[in-house]
Amino acid sequence: MSSSTEQPISRFPVPSLESLPDDIREKILAVQEKSGFIPNVFLVLANRPAEFRAFFDYHDALMEKDSNLTKGEREMIVVATSNLNQCQYCVIAHGAILRIREKNPQIADQVAVNYRKADITERQKAMLDFAVKVSQNAHEVGDADFNELKRHGFNDEDIWDISGIASFFGLSNRMANVTNMRPNAEFYALGR
Repeated sequence: MSSSTEQPISRFPVPSLESLPDDIREKILAVQEKSGFIPNVFLVLANRPAEFRAFFDYHDALMEKDSNLTKGEREMIVVATSNLNQCQYCVIAHGAILRIREKNPQIADQVAVNYRKADITERQKAMLDFAVKVSQNAHEVGDADFNELKRHGFNDEDIWDISGIASFFGLSNRMANVTNMRPNAEFYALGR
């Protein structure tokens, strides 16, 4: 349950799987079966069962639904905004997912370091420009931002999705930093 450096995965208590409510334990075991390991975020957030349920319900509503944004584009939003929020866990974990979704071993590093120079489309750069603005300066979002996104083919539902993902992961990034959540060693090799 700890990273390869044997440091704790959280500064808060991490419950044992056996002590968790059935629905949470089943969700965690299903993730383990699918991925081959339990991402530390599940164990850390399980400390608060009601919040765990709300967090993952909202996560899944944003990240798993049918949308005009590809699953890879959604991961790009997470990686770009998480980097700016200095969230090591989310950059590493979602960077791994981004590499898998895009079938590109370089994409996550490019997007995390400087998405404006990454090998992505102009449409995706416009999407990330907006996501970053939502993440860092949402009070400045205005009609010009919507017009720019629409110029790149995004509609109002897409703009809501971009906003929701950037905002949700602002919460996630802050909680990961406060809890001192450690990325699993398994993430580093995924998609490479």
